[in-house]
Amino acid sequence: MKWQGRRGSSNVEDRRGRGGGGGGKLIGGGISGIVIIVIVTLLSGGNIGDIMGNLTSTGSGTNSSVPYEQSAQEKELSEFVSVVLADTEDVWSDIFKEQGMTYQDPTLVLYSGSVNSACGTASSAVGPFYCPGDAKLYIDLSFYDELQQQFKAPGDFAMAYVIAHEVGHHVQTLLGASEQLNSERQRLSETEFNKVQVRFELQADYYAGVWAHHVQGQNLLEEGDLEEALTAASAVGDDTIQKRAQGYVVPDSFTHGTSEQRKRWFYKGFNSGTIAGGDTFKAAEL
Repeated sequence: MKWQGRRGSSNVEDRRGRGGGGGGKLIGGGISGIVIIVIVTLLSGGNIGDIMGNLTSTGSGTNSSVPYEQSAQEKELSEFVSVVLADTEDVWSDIFKEQGMTYQDPTLVLYSGSVNSACGTASSAVGPFYCPGDAKLYIDLSFYDELQQQFKAPGDFAMAYVIAHEVGHHVQTLLGASEQLNSERQRLSETEFNKVQVRFELQADYYAGVWAHHVQGQNLLEEGDLEEALTAASAVGDDTIQKRAQGYVVPDSFTHGTSEQRKRWFYKGFNSGTIAGGDTFKAAEL
């Protein structure tokens, strides 16, 4: 993706080196079994509130007064995610305007180790997540290495897909889908709710594809970028994750969709470029 020298978002909050503490300044521009399934479910881009409702905040954590010293790679990654976030702001602002609505920018929080959010306290093990309670995306940049090494999904646009998926959850919150999901939670069994959750996550994948469509329209995609995003979407499918973690799959426990479904809905959004066509809740087939 062509990103060097382009506008970065002002909605990036840097909390790196602060432990689980809050605050931060705005800047521009070996687990096994069922535990790994829970963790990687979050890595695949979920609503952190679904799992973190069972966690207790540990308080404000440690706020070190020593400035965080980032590596050259971290510096480049922080600049990259800022540009990606800026692109999502531009794309979704235009789309909402076309629909007679106003887009509200989310904030992206960079953290290291652990972080407090309105959804609770999380360690970097949960991976990138979106918290609807404070309309913020949270990411430890070390996930980039995990994406390449553990999930075998290299490339900068793989990381861009992850960010776009989390922004997709923000779009869902603004459009009321998150509220709809929570209302379903109260009346459905766990198995039935999981099916609704899959549709919710696939819609976020669709919205990530919508964003990618507009980035392509600006001639910002490079050769191989689309394949990187599709590889990442496939790598975080429930079936692929469960096979890796336990050697077999349990479809009733799927919460994000299979690898094929995640690729399919991202690609649908990429081809469409509009909100229309992304109503996964009413889709006859996923």
